Amino acid sequence: MARNTVPLSQVIKDFIITLDGDDYASNASDSAIRNLALRGIREIGFDISKKIKSLKLLINTTNNTVELPDDFVDLLKIGIVDPDGIVRVFGNNKHINQSMSYKDENDVALFTSVGANDENADGVLDRLEDKTSTQGSVSSSENLNDFIFDNYLHEGSVGRLYGAGGGHLAGEYRLNLEQNRIEVETNNAYTHVVVEYIADEARSASPDVHVYAEEALRSYMYYKIIERKSSVPANEKSRARAEYYNERRKANARLSNFTKEEALKTIRKNFHQAPKY
Repeated sequence: MARNTVPLSQVIKDFIITLDGDDYASNASDSAIRNLALRGIREIGFDISKKIKSLKLLINTTNNTVELPDDFVDLLKIGIVDPDGIVRVFGNNKHINQSMSYKDENDVALFTSVGANDENADGVLDRLEDKTSTQGSVSSSENLNDFIFDNYLHEGSVGRLYGAGGGHLAGEYRLNLEQNRIEVETNNAYTHVVVEYIADEARSASPDVHVYAEEALRSYMYYKIIERKSSVPANEKSRARAEYYNERRKANARLSNFTKEEALKTIRKNFHQAPKY
């Protein structure tokens, strides 16, 4: 556990200890309090205190895919690490094929729903991975041949189309949430990639919360406990809601990493002196 975080179990214990007998949330069960605490960690974490993790993963060379981490929420970057320790990111290519086909009970690919199997009887026909090319298609390089002028010589070699292509990326990727993986395309023999992503702290066996967001989590728990109780006055619900959003605002301000020094650094980054004669 990081030094700037507090275990969720400790936050729950402190919350229960501070409840008085006449408190509107005093009759809430321990399981309900823990459930709301986990929901609060998820909501606050996604908005103001993201848990960012970086993981080195193996590329499955049989289908050029990378398995998503078990606590994955959203992707920040994917790439390879060069000898200088810098991540060379992949570019997002939404045209990478991730198609599937219907299949029958013998796992034979079908291109129509007729004869497709529904093993789980859930109304959704079974599918299998099918990333092969469609009939009659040509490669992207063949599509460029009509535009290439190659009847002149330059330094002993045949001239080709200047400027074809573009971008200097280590590779390309496409997020495939249906199959819980990332499709990758590279021109090199990469075996591993580094994935930087937002993690769901609520799935952790021992979740924790940043100390800056601790009070916001307590306010969230109290507000959600009394929110749907008919015995609680409307003005108390309104006060609890306002307190939660105020603590949330303060936590967001404290967790903001963009400082005045960073702003000045960004402004001066592209400043160059003119040459003197």
